[in-house]
Amino acid sequence: TMLSLNNLQNVIYNPMIPYVGTIPEQLEPGTLIVIRGHVPFDVDRFQVDLQCGSSVKPRADVAFHFNPRFKRTSCIVCNTLMNEKWGWEEITYDMPFNREKSFEIVIMVLKEKFQVQKSGTPQFPSNREGDISKVVPRTAYTKSKDSTVNHTLTCTKILPTSYLSKSLPFVARLNSSMGPGRTVVIKGEVNTGAKGFNVDLIAGKSKDIALHLNPRLNMKAFVRNSFLQESWGEEERNITCFPFSPGMYFEMIIYCDVREFKVAINGVHSLEYKHRFKELSSIDTLEIDGDIHLLEVRSW
Repeated sequence: TMLSLNNLQNVIYNPMIPYVGTIPEQLEPGTLIVIRGHVPFDVDRFQVDLQCGSSVKPRADVAFHFNPRFKRTSCIVCNTLMNEKWGWEEITYDMPFNREKSFEIVIMVLKEKFQVQKSGTPQFPSNREGDISKVVPRTAYTKSKDSTVNHTLTCTKILPTSYLSKSLPFVARLNSSMGPGRTVVIKGEVNTGAKGFNVDLIAGKSKDIALHLNPRLNMKAFVRNSFLQESWGEEERNITCFPFSPGMYFEMIIYCDVREFKVAINGVHSLEYKHRFKELSSIDTLEIDGDIHLLEVRSW
């Protein structure tokens, strides 16, 4: 199985490069832009610009300029163009793009910044201002024979949903008990000085914790465990990439499969956790606490 963005709106396939297109609706609270493509073997750089119009003379303002460069020291440059003048460059040398490799870029438009993520890698927060609020990525687990990205470029806008701030600790009964095919989505922001937080799926009657998710930012460990018959089991910590950073917006998807839970962060599959607590239909409670600002919780 692979994780894919679904409910995609306004998709443009195989556009000619350079591509200039209009975003059908104004950027507003909850905008996500997805770009899929392939880097040619002989390229020195490429760029994605979110700009105000397409005027060439005078040149339109560029709210967000995202520019991976491959010459000499590989880096990503972010900037803003206003009144035909570039601002100061933000440069990151944590370079996830490679020549002759396919990529998927997810641009999340947050209240105070644009946040960019390439599948399977950490975010590159850029403090370039977007006059926009939280982003709501929509993601789902889907089965697919072909998980490779074609050598094409796709631009996608995903429509927003509203969000509500929730106080911690958050405790809620699931609208129906857990079982294969059930999904829980948690949206929030990690506090700037966060040490960690926890998300627990609990069997209310026995108080057993079937799934304990505990990202610890101070040690970059994503701890998973179960609390059964009044004792903790063995921790699971293996992970290819720690997906959280202070100040970031996140959407966590917990998907219950027949043999395991699957967890994705911001559209990227993060981990599986084999069921230790077998009576899935007894799992009826969600608890969340720790160093986050909780925005929204949904289950279906």
